[in-house]
Amino acid sequence: MTDLALSQETIDTMRRLEIDVELSRRILENYNAGKYDHVVPVRVAGIPQIDGKRIIDTTRSLSESFDCKKTQSRIDALGVRIDLRTVGDVQGSRIVFGTTELRRLGVLLYPLLAYGVLNGGSASSYVDTKKNRLFSPALFDICSDEFASIERVSRGKAKGVTPAFINGDGSHGPSFLDLKMRSVLIEMLRYNALTGSGKTVTIPMFQMTSVYNNEEIADAYSRFKKSPFLQSLIHETGYDITNVATGIQPMLAAFTHSSEGKPKGFFLKAYGKKNTPLSMPGGHGQNFIYLKKVYEDLYAQGKRFVYLGNIDNLGFSINPVCLALMALKGSNAGFEFAFRTRVDVKGGVLIIDQNGKLNCADIGAAISKDEITRVEAEGKKILFNVATGLFDLEYLVRNIDTIAANLPMRFADQDKDSGKYSQAEQVTWEVISIMDDPVIFGVDKYTRFLASKLLIEGLMANGVKLDHPDYPNDPVPEKSLHTIALNLASGLSRQLSTTCGLKKQGNVWVPKSTPELMGELAAAPLENLLNLG
Repeated sequence: MTDLALSQETIDTMRRLEIDVELSRRILENYNAGKYDHVVPVRVAGIPQIDGKRIIDTTRSLSESFDCKKTQSRIDALGVRIDLRTVGDVQGSRIVFGTTELRRLGVLLYPLLAYGVLNGGSASSYVDTKKNRLFSPALFDICSDEFASIERVSRGKAKGVTPAFINGDGSHGPSFLDLKMRSVLIEMLRYNALTGSGKTVTIPMFQMTSVYNNEEIADAYSRFKKSPFLQSLIHETGYDITNVATGIQPMLAAFTHSSEGKPKGFFLKAYGKKNTPLSMPGGHGQNFIYLKKVYEDLYAQGKRFVYLGNIDNLGFSINPVCLALMALKGSNAGFEFAFRTRVDVKGGVLIIDQNGKLNCADIGAAISKDEITRVEAEGKKILFNVATGLFDLEYLVRNIDTIAANLPMRFADQDKDSGKYSQAEQVTWEVISIMDDPVIFGVDKYTRFLASKLLIEGLMANGVKLDHPDYPNDPVPEKSLHTIALNLASGLSRQLSTTCGLKKQGNVWVPKSTPELMGELAAAPLENLLNLG
């Protein structure tokens, strides 16, 4: 028997749980009216390969050719004065850009860019002992002391304000947000060094938080102003990057499990207690609803591109090569994918779906783990979603209501301590299937996807206990956690020393001084620029 009506007492309880009652009711009514019946499980009709057009391998040296006049008109329409002939190599009616030229052009386009993070997650699941141990019991036992150290300061907090890594001496590194803001400020200085302009460009940051962590994150920003990783850079640029435009995502109610049949109702027996609702996040795909005003404001300010990615991916930084390619091609959006490894168990993979379109099939919600295993058993490599998107802002603003309405709403059954229920979720990256001409950037995982969905992954990237004799080490390299951890640790070290402008003092990562950074940038503004390769 399903619950279709709500008592005032239940409504009041839902609102105390920060559930958007009206939106939850609308989703439920739409489901029962059959409005989501067209949302069918994504089926794999094919595994796409890099073709140099729709899917570009940006880990190699690039040489991209464009019609000179058409491309210059495209750049002029963006509202910037950049003579492409001074950047690329003109060959008759064509103009050719190599990787170096693309880097330069991308930096010159920084005045058009804004950088956004999906900051709505908490660290509770991230530091959950059971989930982390399940990933690898042997590895968990080896890293148990370091795990406990981070877990103590992270449990129950917004993930963005928790330590992004642990130093070799056991001390905690800066937060995920510290590093994101620092990297953006450094890119602002890079533009100034490259152009020699007297005024530093501004690359504003924006975010989507949740009703649960917005206040906590807002309080953290007031402290970040005096962070040793940010304070001198804020002074040097004259830009307070901690003033972050924000969209706040509400929670949704959980619904009844599919085993209870239709019509679907509200799940009102959480933890076995009668008339007890359960609050659930609605997925990062709701950014197209709750960041709509932010996107419109950025467009009004003259921004024409927005980066969007997850706060917990230390590889998510501004990439001028992608920005340049997007502008030159006139694409509506660009998305990054890397070849899947054993640790890539939560997220989406690139497929050709049953409609013949590129799509991002979320593991679990849209494509089963068994299907992933079957495809890989055939010897095919799967491109795993790096969860980084670069959007043409004019296209996004013009089409955002349509995108929000057409982004698939998926209902995933859950069986947890709180009970058997279903959860409605929209996945940001399924937008690929409803956009006109997205371009896919093939990237190096160990440069662009240093994600920490579980703390144990973060400890792998930190290189914790890599020299331990019992560290899991499968003889097949691509299955070996030790090999993967070595690659992750190397990638993180590169990211911290380049994009984040840090250096090692003993076993501790510390910020390079601003004069030191300025000297490096003045000498070679395009050096130490961590790109896709």
